[in-house]
Amino acid sequence: MYARFAAGDPAWDGRFFTGVLTTGIYCLPSCKARKPKRENVRFFPSCEAARAAGFRACRKCHPDDFARGADPVLEDVETLVAEVRERPAAFADVRAMVRRSGFGATRLFELVRQHFHATPHDLLVRARVDHVKRALLADERPLAELALDAGFETLSVLHENFRRLNGLTPNAYRELRDTRTFRVQLPADYPVDILRRTLGRDPHSVSERLEGDRFTAVVRIDEKPVLIALRLNNSHVDVEVSDPGQAIAAHRVVMHWLGLEQNAAAFARLARKLGLARLVKAREGLRLSGTATAYDGLLWSILGQQITVVFACQLRRRLIERLGEPFGSGLYAPPTAATVAGIEPEELLPLQISRQKATYLVTASRLVASGELPLERLRDGSATRAERALLAVRGLGPWSVNYVMMRALGFGDCVPLGDTGLTSGLQALFRLEERPDADATRRLMGVFSPYRSLATAHLWQLKYSLA
Repeated sequence: MYARFAAGDPAWDGRFFTGVLTTGIYCLPSCKARKPKRENVRFFPSCEAARAAGFRACRKCHPDDFARGADPVLEDVETLVAEVRERPAAFADVRAMVRRSGFGATRLFELVRQHFHATPHDLLVRARVDHVKRALLADERPLAELALDAGFETLSVLHENFRRLNGLTPNAYRELRDTRTFRVQLPADYPVDILRRTLGRDPHSVSERLEGDRFTAVVRIDEKPVLIALRLNNSHVDVEVSDPGQAIAAHRVVMHWLGLEQNAAAFARLARKLGLARLVKAREGLRLSGTATAYDGLLWSILGQQITVVFACQLRRRLIERLGEPFGSGLYAPPTAATVAGIEPEELLPLQISRQKATYLVTASRLVASGELPLERLRDGSATRAERALLAVRGLGPWSVNYVMMRALGFGDCVPLGDTGLTSGLQALFRLEERPDADATRRLMGVFSPYRSLATAHLWQLKYSLA
């Protein structure tokens, strides 16, 4: 318990509470306060037990609020973010967010990073762009008017940020309402070769196919199978959608694959500032490629537990062939959560899926199908709520939860603890004698916050640079 407390491990919050003799305060294991010596710490099964022993609640981690399911600090931050997203023009800059929050600037930065895996500035810019996106599809008002409504000072600033985050101009995005084809522009430093390697990681996939520069995949959009085809170029990606009414949703899927919303430039600057320029050398524009849907990411995370990528791909193919929907040209649509929820775990055993994994797959799918685990909605909420919801699912440990959060939900400050590729990358980067354990991984990755998901993507690539 002391090891988990010293590591600040949030997975143990609520499983025990710590009392510090020198201060008379009891805390959650994840409390950010300075950790005391072991001899000054006592452990309690509940807040009541800690209070009975004469300790009082910490004002930094609020253990009583956590124990009863309340989290007023998180709720305050969520309220602020909801206001920014609803009315971005009401916040002229980050200082306006600080004034509205009631926190100091440093504290607000810390809280937004902790709960939303972003900086206040990035969050505000994205809120402005998303406001314009919604307006572009809702009416025909001039772009200048939409920019002003969202809080952009000039059209040029809107264009710059809109194109950076979406790969399209605002007018091109508006045209998605009536087209089956569109072109996404890539940043000049985007490493298309790495994207190609990621998309083609399973050369035998039955739901997607990479042939030269053409990538095709059958994905679920509102449960309906849709074929999305990409033509990869160094400067752009041409996209074609089988269903003419699904270009807007297809653009969202393509953004997950490309990861354009991630702030690769900011992470590259951070790496250089830390004296770790070799981590981003020759791939400063790298983004973490996400999954087409949140449910697909959940399946990957369960199937991939403690096995090689090759075997995980094999299990995924078998699952799709068994429960997916034939689409044509030898491709299948992945199964829906409702389909997997409707079987018994024993039916997956002939696919060489272990009984334990089969149980996890079916149990998690039933939660998704019933709405108890609203995966798609978790994308838009706080990372803290998403993490808590996922940790409550049987079979999802720290590795699985962080994998789902960064590759399926798009959160930017995740660390898949225990990941072999990550620990091997850290060992090579910091020239360690052995691969770091979970606590050492957490400490080493701490310097990259709030961009630890991007740091993970770069560390995964180190094996190719060192080969």
